[in-house]
Amino acid sequence: MPFSHDMVHSLATVVDLINTSPAAGTGEGLESVEDLRAFVRRHVISGVEDLGADDLSDVRALRDAFHEVFVAPDRDTAVSLLNTMLGRTRITPSLAEHDGFSLHVHYFAPGASLAEHLAADCGVALAHVLVEDERERLRTCAAPDCSHVFVDESRNRSRVYCDSRTCGNRMHVAAYRARRRA
Repeated sequence: MPFSHDMVHSLATVVDLINTSPAAGTGEGLESVEDLRAFVRRHVISGVEDLGADDLSDVRALRDAFHEVFVAPDRDTAVSLLNTMLGRTRITPSLAEHDGFSLHVHYFAPGASLAEHLAADCGVALAHVLVEDERERLRTCAAPDCSHVFVDESRNRSRVYCDSRTCGNRMHVAAYRARRRA
């Protein structure tokens, strides 16, 4: 499934958001409002004004809801979870061109909070993955000591590690050493 620029951006954002969770095994990645501001800057999230403690709390709750969609045991559960999330989100599609990005669609309503913005844009991207029957692309790293999630964008759906340079390389080296000992 070829992903559009909008989808790639939104899916990368939701993956990075989920992987800030302590459940990902790397500690709390959103400890403070400043961490949240850095996340917004890193992902070039437009239309976000002042951020406060409520935003941090709301985004953490949203992060957990997105994680549930990724690890849902089946398609119907993922659809139900995503429908519940999208049903609580004000969605107002509009075309936008900003920050050097070509014309694309924003789904968040004007004046939306950061959590609503993320729920709308990232939720719609995940909805497209489910509609295209590509749920198996939503994965958790196969390395035994890693709980990061990722979206497998490979043509043959063969990616199993969140990052080939870290987890993938580490697991391949371990397998090589095990074969050498045998």
